[in-house]
Amino acid sequence: MRRKLAFLFIIIGLAVAGWNGFAWATESSSGRASLEENDIVEVMEAVPDEAPDVQAAEDQGNEEANQELDPPTFTAPKEEVNEEEPSPEPRDYEEYEKGEEIGWLMIPALDMKYPVYWGTDDDTLKQGVGYHEGDFTTPPDGMRHTVLSGHRDTVFREMGDLEEGDKMYVQFEDIQYEYEIQKTWITDAEDRTVIVDKEEPTLTLTTCYPFNFIGPAPDRYIIEAPLTNTTEIN
Repeated sequence: MRRKLAFLFIIIGLAVAGWNGFAWATESSSGRASLEENDIVEVMEAVPDEAPDVQAAEDQGNEEANQELDPPTFTAPKEEVNEEEPSPEPRDYEEYEKGEEIGWLMIPALDMKYPVYWGTDDDTLKQGVGYHEGDFTTPPDGMRHTVLSGHRDTVFREMGDLEEGDKMYVQFEDIQYEYEIQKTWITDAEDRTVIVDKEEPTLTLTTCYPFNFIGPAPDRYIIEAPLTNTTEIN
């Protein structure tokens, strides 16, 4: 009996060591790297205009008060012309192919950055983070719902460490989109209600759960983050 237990513990130990070794070996080759200085474009705060000359304003007001008032005049209001601008046609993004690198996802709280690829098929997710293309999703410039997915045992291993209020950045086509995590939750792996249309620009990250589960995971870990800012990349 003792020999059987010892043999079982050895098997379990080898399995855990093999899993950790696989995760370590694939970390640098699965689309993730440490953030470097200047990876994230700093948001420039607007500089307020100079304060108005209070004394000059007072002098002007006194001068106008001393002048004789002209008799009131009536001007007929101009007729408003309601000219509706044609709505721009939505992009089809046909220039992007499955597996093509399209941008970057950066998460300062994890000190990590991830190249983002077009699509979420098996081959694309082997490269790293994938953009979910669908009827209810758009890339960040579409200003609706952007969904990014990744494997829990490679790129998204530390997603569970993120908290409400943490920032995330997506760089796409010379624009940096800043998002702030609003909520996280766990749902069933077959739950498709996560990928829905949204009226406000929102970034959603999805990965399998539990993070340390061996084999096909039964659940999904979801992170939702509304857009808070955009910055041009020079």
